[in-house]
Amino acid sequence: MSKKVGNAVVRNRVKRRLRELAAGFVREAPAGYALIVRALPPSSSLEFEALAESYRHALRGCRLKHEKRRP
Repeated sequence: MSKKVGNAVVRNRVKRRLRELAAGFVREAPAGYALIVRALPPSSSLEFEALAESYRHALRGCRLKHEKRRP
């Protein structure tokens, strides 16, 4: 995680929140999926619910792209 997100305390808080969100995805995702999440600086100022909504929105976009690639 980039230092642009914030100091160590802030980066760790964002990292814990993203791990919690990713844990739900891992339980529901089919085998073989790889998930890479990049935290941008604005993520440090978001409340958990706003971060969760942004995360879900990004996942929906990934799913749509994945479904378009399927033959």
